Amino acid sequence: MKTTLSQDQVFDSQTSRPNIPLTPDEERILALYPGGTHADWEDWRWQIRNRIRTLDSIQRIMKLTPWEEHGVIGAGDKLTMSIPPYFAALIDPEDAGCPIRLQSVPQEYEFETAPEEMLDPCGEDKSSAVHGLVHRYPDRVLFLVNEMCAMYCRYCTRSRMVGDGNHTLNASTYDAALNYIRQHKEVRDVLISGGDPLTLGDRMLEYIISSVRSIPHVEFVRIGTRIPVTLPQRITPELLAMFKRYSPIWMSVHFNHAKEVTPRVKHACNMIADAGIPMGSQTVLLRGVNDNPEVMKKLFHELLKIRVRPYYIYQCDPIVGSRHFRTSVETGVNIMQNLRGHTTGYAVPTYVIDGPGGGGKIPIAPEYIVSHSNGRYVLKNFAGELYTYVDPAY
Repeated sequence: MKTTLSQDQVFDSQTSRPNIPLTPDEERILALYPGGTHADWEDWRWQIRNRIRTLDSIQRIMKLTPWEEHGVIGAGDKLTMSIPPYFAALIDPEDAGCPIRLQSVPQEYEFETAPEEMLDPCGEDKSSAVHGLVHRYPDRVLFLVNEMCAMYCRYCTRSRMVGDGNHTLNASTYDAALNYIRQHKEVRDVLISGGDPLTLGDRMLEYIISSVRSIPHVEFVRIGTRIPVTLPQRITPELLAMFKRYSPIWMSVHFNHAKEVTPRVKHACNMIADAGIPMGSQTVLLRGVNDNPEVMKKLFHELLKIRVRPYYIYQCDPIVGSRHFRTSVETGVNIMQNLRGHTTGYAVPTYVIDGPGGGGKIPIAPEYIVSHSNGRYVLKNFAGELYTYVDPAY
């Protein structure tokens, strides 16, 4: 039975933790932690400390397939496994094709490589002006502030640096990055990412955000995160109060499947929106997870209901060991054809390929211009019907 909470029931007045009942699957996972309480479950730091990271711990949750077992055993040599108990509770232990399971549990396919695959498919390292700062586009930079995520997505484009890395992003690299931004007055847009910046504590986050905000020519600050999806307990009134002090801030959130839009995620996103923080979703096209027009449409409809605007669909980057996730480009174009005109325009993102090697985002769209000559354009609409438009500039 669906539980509906009134606004005054959402938070416990003493603890600022949401009064959202545990699902049966959450109860099942919590029972694996002796002494674990509902209050623990709502504590994001408890979730971080108790992430599922070993073969023994994942086997307590589900029976692994042989290719999953091999993947978990070897994951430390590529990208470590790390799944918060909250996100693990979304995994179907009986279905090897569960979209949450596919994203979270390593498989032996990760150790297979294809000739086109790269360690750094977006060419970030060669565009790093200083360590931790990528300056590819003229007026904006990517500011990498840490190497840790709550959950390590198995298709991660930064698997070369995240996980149990060397923790080389720290206060000294922050200072070098901030100095670079101060010296480059063309930079008006700063995307703070990682890792996942929301795994940092509020005080460190405030230092970073306030430092960026203090630079006069920076107009636009974004936070790139998957935390509202994989660890919604991190979205606290205290965190949002801090963000509001440095408004406007925008947030790019990474959603891949409607199963991720749980009551806790809905509550977290509504809190973010109520704090005046616009959100856009960046979705990676993944084989077996969301490579279907109806699956994507369902996700985007669910996102609009929680005030998250579908922003990008990314073709999965050719990161080493990703071939089992990557679809054909035709698959992405077909999804776009089944969105445009078939649902509200707010639910239609831009489909892009990040040019391998550092070319940046390249939009990919179905062909709607059939022909053009002498100022006359023959256009095809969403239903396949043809229309002629006369260019007034001709």
